Amino acid sequence: MTAKRLAAAVVVLPLAWTGWVQAGMPTVTHDGRAYVELTRVAASLQKTKLDASAVSTRARLRTGDRVVTLTRNWAQVLVDGKPVLLDAPVRVKRGVWLVPESFVSRVVPALTRVAGDTRVAAVAAVEITLEDVRVRSYPSFTRIVVETSAPIGHRIETSGPREARIRLTGLSGGAHAEEPQDGLIAEVRLERAGADGLLRVVFEGAAGTIRATMLVDPPRLVLDVARPVEPARSGRERLTPLRTIVLDAGHGGHDSGAMGPTGLMEKDLVLDVTRRVGKLVEERLGIKVRFTRDADHFVTLRDRTSFANRERADLFVSIHANAHRETATDGVETYFLSSEATDSAARQVAAAENGVVQLESAAGRGNGGKTDIVRMILWDLAQSEFQMESSRLAEVVHDSMTQSLRISNRGVKQAGFYVLGGAAMPAILIEIGFVTNPREEKRLKDTRYRDEIARAILTGLTEYKRNWDERTRTP
Repeated sequence: MTAKRLAAAVVVLPLAWTGWVQAGMPTVTHDGRAYVELTRVAASLQKTKLDASAVSTRARLRTGDRVVTLTRNWAQVLVDGKPVLLDAPVRVKRGVWLVPESFVSRVVPALTRVAGDTRVAAVAAVEITLEDVRVRSYPSFTRIVVETSAPIGHRIETSGPREARIRLTGLSGGAHAEEPQDGLIAEVRLERAGADGLLRVVFEGAAGTIRATMLVDPPRLVLDVARPVEPARSGRERLTPLRTIVLDAGHGGHDSGAMGPTGLMEKDLVLDVTRRVGKLVEERLGIKVRFTRDADHFVTLRDRTSFANRERADLFVSIHANAHRETATDGVETYFLSSEATDSAARQVAAAENGVVQLESAAGRGNGGKTDIVRMILWDLAQSEFQMESSRLAEVVHDSMTQSLRISNRGVKQAGFYVLGGAAMPAILIEIGFVTNPREEKRLKDTRYRDEIARAILTGLTEYKRNWDERTRTP
């Protein structure tokens, strides 16, 4: 390789695979991207076994002695345990596993290497450069965001009790240093380590626990470093049961929300579903339920979480329905708050829901872009203590819905939803389906299907409460 690591990596491809690629691979479009059915990839390879259930969160592709592990809604796959980053997440649509085209160029060549075969094809290596490093301190964790020009592999390495090192595979150039000195991290420094970048995280005291997440559009490695939990505080948390949940039906009044092709309005749909969920929660879980709105009237985004805070709610669940310019788009997705959106699609969904601000009074809107930026930072701070719980709640409820409703799984995502901002409790937003999809709109009109949605949400909340009770039980 050259100093810039731009040399092509030469790999050997069987003739069958080479011809298939040259002929043009069959693709499907999902979220505006080209995807390939994983079954087609497996069928094109020799001696390959595919284990990919429509309801499982993971799939495995075995060819010879090589194993590829894929996780739905994640852009990182494991090849023999080693991470490979794709340019888009793996998806499951109507029970079919889909991989982005980059899976063909970045993963398949490693699986099709044949010793002694002189027929070769070149796969160009992509130079990965550093775009930005951001460090932001919160009460319960410090977030480090490494933004790069292309998806990058990483490996967390420890180096003593006061330092963690994160190796960024193939990152060229770039150096960065910050000293947050926020009581948790003394220094964050990016430096060279041979062909890789090395991110050094130096702690002021006891090391924190690192949670790594890969995001796309643009490619980012997000490292959330949690502060060590104080025993006394942990003990108080164990003694706090779940007593109150606030259910938030999106939109209302002069804000109809998304509109279906035959006139189904989001505001009416979600109010009905939210009421059904509330009734089940009170009957089955014995938890007090409060509604941000129980009729067709308008509530500002700020007032929704302010109401939850006044009620001293333990959980906040906002229920919405989705919309997309491509009417075939379907499925359910669940969000929790973060200024680092999972991808451009998540950012667009948040922007659509946040558009409600334009229907509020001038006092409710604030005064422009700078106010919005400050608002998001403050909301990030307010939710930081509950982000892990929000993530856990989102995963549990989302899994219940996708398994119960036989609906496409669009994943658990992060985005900057105003309606979740400022909530002093775990908070999630559920998009129960696409009213703009004619087939899905028809289902969403059916009262029996609305009952199924309510029961699926209840099942998720029941599982979350069971897990919470186990964690809060006094030793």
